[in-house]
Amino acid sequence: MKYRIISVGKIREKFYSEGIREYLKRLGPYGSFELVDGLEEKVSPHPGEKEINRVLDKEGERILNLLGENELLITLDLQGQMLSSEHLADRLQAWNQSGRPRINFVIGASHGLSPAVKQRADQSISFSKMTFPHQMAVLMLTEQIYRGFKILKGEPYHK
Repeated sequence: MKYRIISVGKIREKFYSEGIREYLKRLGPYGSFELVDGLEEKVSPHPGEKEINRVLDKEGERILNLLGENELLITLDLQGQMLSSEHLADRLQAWNQSGRPRINFVIGASHGLSPAVKQRADQSISFSKMTFPHQMAVLMLTEQIYRGFKILKGEPYHK
């Protein structure tokens, strides 16, 4: 199965990128994983609603242009469904058996995701009601996907 993690924001901090690379390496036996980042549109320091909507629309176009026909889209969003690690593992198994050619996970930048991306999403999940930096969210996502595969395979890691 092919997987793509789309981070609208760029992964800039070395400690995040090293952790993400490590989990992507560990995920190698479970599928083909790709990270796409840096789709963020420039925005003024104190943007108004009109500018935020313009930025979200541009970023949304970039995200949607990456998606192939019939690919699964999972958004990470504060309004999404919170799942335990075991439930995420169950979802991974279901998504893997869906017959879709790729599973895309998307993490928005500081202003979230465009309405068009949210509407296109097959599912929306949330880590917490708390807000995390997008770089941390990518690291958490790669770790949770890895944990999910370990749970599914009955391999030691998840305790």
